[in-house]
Amino acid sequence: MAGKRAISLVLATVLIAGSVFKPVHAESIHSAEQKGQQLEEQKKQAEKEQESLSERLNSIITEMQTAQANVEKKEDEIAVAEDELVEAEIKENKQYESMLIRIKYVYENGNSEMMQILLEAEDMGDFLNKTEYVEQVSQYDRKMLDQFAKLVKEVEKKEKSLKKEKESLVVLQKDLETKQKEVQTLLDSKKEEIAKLDAQIGENTKTLNALIEKAKEAERRKQEAANANKKPSGGSGNKPGAPVISGGNGYLSNPCPAGRITSEFGPREAPVPGASTFHEGRDYGAPIGTPIYAAAEGTVIRTGNQAVRGNYVVIRHPNGLTTWYQHCTDIFVSKGQKVSRGQNIATVGKTGRVSGPHLHFIVEEASGELVDPRKYL
Repeated sequence: MAGKRAISLVLATVLIAGSVFKPVHAESIHSAEQKGQQLEEQKKQAEKEQESLSERLNSIITEMQTAQANVEKKEDEIAVAEDELVEAEIKENKQYESMLIRIKYVYENGNSEMMQILLEAEDMGDFLNKTEYVEQVSQYDRKMLDQFAKLVKEVEKKEKSLKKEKESLVVLQKDLETKQKEVQTLLDSKKEEIAKLDAQIGENTKTLNALIEKAKEAERRKQEAANANKKPSGGSGNKPGAPVISGGNGYLSNPCPAGRITSEFGPREAPVPGASTFHEGRDYGAPIGTPIYAAAEGTVIRTGNQAVRGNYVVIRHPNGLTTWYQHCTDIFVSKGQKVSRGQNIATVGKTGRVSGPHLHFIVEEASGELVDPRKYL
């Protein structure tokens, strides 16, 4: 009786171990990996935006340098125009003073000058020529004064235009300075965002590693419990220490018949640096281009590309299962498409974080838990 109780106790221990130590951590590991991928993608996008802001800032700085050079050029042109204006005003004043002297002389001497010209003239023709000369001198004075006055106005207009251009350039400078401050603020904010993402990535990596260690420990304890139930061989029946999954229910078919199984579900050594040491699915090693088939009928709920998964397809099946097909080369289906069991949906590839071409096949139950594909194959 005591022996039967002992056997019952061992069997109960194995059953409890099978439920407690089943890879329940797989879902948490999967979530942590997904979060890590999302954070990496967010960081990549933030770095892209940072690069764009840096380019924009450099462009603004270049525009500011150009505007400053133009302002300095306008200042030089204004200085030249001011010198020209002073010179023109001096010439105008000199011409005006000369003309006043001649006008005053004519006014003061009046008829006596004309009489002198008449007496000194050899004949009437000579007299007329001399009086015409006096008139021409007067017209010349008037003409020169008008020209200098016109020149002064032109230089004043030029100076005014140059000053207006300078004012516009100064306004442009201020606008560029404002833009520079705005972009610099955005750039500083983006740097802070990237720093926070780096911190979150680091924390998530720690969490992921802790979950993987827990999964390893759970698997080890489960194996110890299974070994404790083993009996000395001697019968032909099933042994209590046989693998938990010796054969699935056949709901799913082999997604890659031409491939060979290279890694099963559960703890493993990381195949590439940074990869998870808890394998969430089954790997089928095969050459690039080998056909991949839908494991059962269903609806494609997602296709895409990620840094870790590479090109992938996700199918939801009528019984609530979801199957994932990762690291593909070509994908022949799209979101929302209905597929049948055994339909060629993709080909084996080497996309994403991999050490070689293969199909990574994941089975997810309706609860969201990732399970050993052998349960349904």
